[in-house]
Amino acid sequence: METSQTIVLLRNTLEIAFFLAAPLLGIATLVSLLVNVAQVLTSLQDQTISHVPRLAAMAAAALLLMPWMLRRLMVFTLAMWSDFHALLR
Repeated sequence: METSQTIVLLRNTLEIAFFLAAPLLGIATLVSLLVNVAQVLTSLQDQTISHVPRLAAMAAAALLLMPWMLRRLMVFTLAMWSDFHALLR
């Protein structure tokens, strides 16, 4: 395997990892920001108040986005396996 092929493979792998993680990280960031603003406005500084809504939002988002994420991962995996014979040289 040549260096350029390795770089392309690594780049594609990191790209798909970023695209799969970005929506969940964005949702977690948005929910955390909203909860933190609410905590500042109400002066409630309990740790449970900040963790429970974020976990609930992440679970709901993961359930909603799971078909999309699995489809993207399957397309990526099939593309890698279909081009695998070229990487063995």
